[in-house]
Amino acid sequence: MNPETHILCIAEHYIKITFLNPKLNNVSLISSSVNFMVPEKPADQEYLYEMVVDDDLKPIEKSRRDRVRDFESGNGTTIIDLLDDGGYQVLFKDNRGNECSMLQSNKDFSKVKCALKGNFDARHFGLANCVMLTMSMAGSYKDTLMIHASLVRHNGYGYPFCAVSGTGKSTHVSMWLRYIPNCDLMNDDNPIIRIIDGKPYIYGTPWSGKTPCYRNVKAPLGAMSRIDRADHNYVEKLSPIEAFTSVLPSCSSMKWDIDIYRHICDTVTKVVETTNAYIIHCLPDREAAEVSCATIAVK
Repeated sequence: MNPETHILCIAEHYIKITFLNPKLNNVSLISSSVNFMVPEKPADQEYLYEMVVDDDLKPIEKSRRDRVRDFESGNGTTIIDLLDDGGYQVLFKDNRGNECSMLQSNKDFSKVKCALKGNFDARHFGLANCVMLTMSMAGSYKDTLMIHASLVRHNGYGYPFCAVSGTGKSTHVSMWLRYIPNCDLMNDDNPIIRIIDGKPYIYGTPWSGKTPCYRNVKAPLGAMSRIDRADHNYVEKLSPIEAFTSVLPSCSSMKWDIDIYRHICDTVTKVVETTNAYIIHCLPDREAAEVSCATIAVK
């Protein structure tokens, strides 16, 4: 059976994914990426990373890897091992503890392989995590940040709202969409910021949490904001140092990897040097959207 290859363009980065057994693993597993598929990569561009999906991939010998991190998220468990050549092996398990995928990468995540397990839903979950993690880590070397935020576009500029899950970022964005003219939703969970020629831009991605908003769209970054629940609505502008400490926790990262973390910190610095940052203390109401828009929107 011939391999099946697809090229994605996410945040203007090109990614190649090759399925060695397309009868079992194919493009249906990355259906949220359909708007990001392109027929070919421009000759003057490099791939951000190349991924091979091969279910015959075997775990790296235990003598060649050390456990770095084992953590649970709302969707499952991620187990990360550092390899003796500087690369990584990552296992993704679902909420029932079933292993859904295994990822093996080189040091900068430019070359990766992954194996999938289970039924269609398990494979879909496993591959989505492999593609997204690799995008975050490979992108860190290219002035690119994946952030946890809900992203609205207003008058052509993108405004991401960050917060701990359950704090109300999606609710605040819904108030903008309902009450502020000239708004549309770009992404509701994992947008990407990229610095190009010294200017920050923000993009929709194939990953949008529970909201199916998989839009291949781009906008200049208007402002960075963090949502904080309060008993009345007001906006606090942050100093550069405060902005850095507000933005950094929202970025997908590997703090134990010195190179990746340094690149992410450098990119966050470029963002806060060029973009205002705020904390929006608010209620879940119309006034909150009106107050925040009046304060943070590019005039």
